[in-house]
Amino acid sequence: MSTPSSNPAPNPAAPAAAVQTGTAKPAFSFKDFVIKFGLLIILAVMVVVFWRLEPAFANARNMFSILQAVSVTALLALGVTVTLAIAGFDLSIGSTAAMSLMASSYVMVILNQGTLLAVIVCLLLGAFIGFLNGVLIVKGRIPDLLATLGMMFLLLGLQLIPTGGRSIAKGMTLSDGSAATGTFTDAFLALGRYRLFDLIPLPVIIMLVAAVILWVFMERSRYGRVLYAIGGNEKATRLAGAPVERYKIAAYMISGLFASIGGILLAARVGRGDVTSGSSLLLDSVAAALIGYAVLGAKKPNVFGTAVGALFVGTLLNGLTMLNAPYYAQDFVKGLVLVFALLFTFGFASSQRR
Repeated sequence: MSTPSSNPAPNPAAPAAAVQTGTAKPAFSFKDFVIKFGLLIILAVMVVVFWRLEPAFANARNMFSILQAVSVTALLALGVTVTLAIAGFDLSIGSTAAMSLMASSYVMVILNQGTLLAVIVCLLLGAFIGFLNGVLIVKGRIPDLLATLGMMFLLLGLQLIPTGGRSIAKGMTLSDGSAATGTFTDAFLALGRYRLFDLIPLPVIIMLVAAVILWVFMERSRYGRVLYAIGGNEKATRLAGAPVERYKIAAYMISGLFASIGGILLAARVGRGDVTSGSSLLLDSVAAALIGYAVLGAKKPNVFGTAVGALFVGTLLNGLTMLNAPYYAQDFVKGLVLVFALLFTFGFASSQRR
């Protein structure tokens, strides 16, 4: 009589099962690596190339000058990011910043008021413009692109009415023939010109603080998660009990607030109410926000990606300027970069899913 063996025969399927249930690391994918880190690698390569072609590019003061140049663009782009998170879009950010620039100049130069009142008026104005955008979209049922486009043209015309289309400067002649008696205060100008340790521009510090606060709000708070949920599936978020309409209005108010901060810093930098100063802010800010989709393979609006996108655009333009590239080629290069960034984000990722 045979007895059962104490060492049963090995099961050929056991190794396969062990592999399936184990924690084996996935194989390295070059395409995944390119999608996730491609833009950061391009940024690093771009810095090295510009530095080799023009050694002054890597100067510490020039590096901070780049950050100062992108601080306003980054602030506007951060506001756009919040509206993108709810699957919306704000085309009025550039005109909101320009309105803030003109309003702060009007308060100080023409009304002869101080820094604090000028800043408060601009912040309230930006939040109110965002509120109007949100109401038009939520209550008026106007598509976000059309509502904010209309607001953009409205603000572009409205900011010119008080001065008859002229820029605001110290001693300017008013409509009644008298001269403006106010001036930009030293405290206000310091917002755009002061350098900490004679090196770090104050606008850069303001931009970084605002970016960190918004990152915590969007990524670590319940409110930010609700905003992303609205963008992902508004109907499901509404059925879950979230006050979707209030959140959408709040998103546009945040966008308007950030645009107004950008306008304040721009006014403090140029030292006058220049009617043309905000003309290019919209396109650069939108480009930064959309390039942010490609940073670390996020494939969604995100604060960190937007900040990197703004830095990317600013570095590119600064390098081209130092190399004496013709100004008319800069928009072409920006557009080319944006197309390739979105191709990294959506084109390669889509082909990988198929």
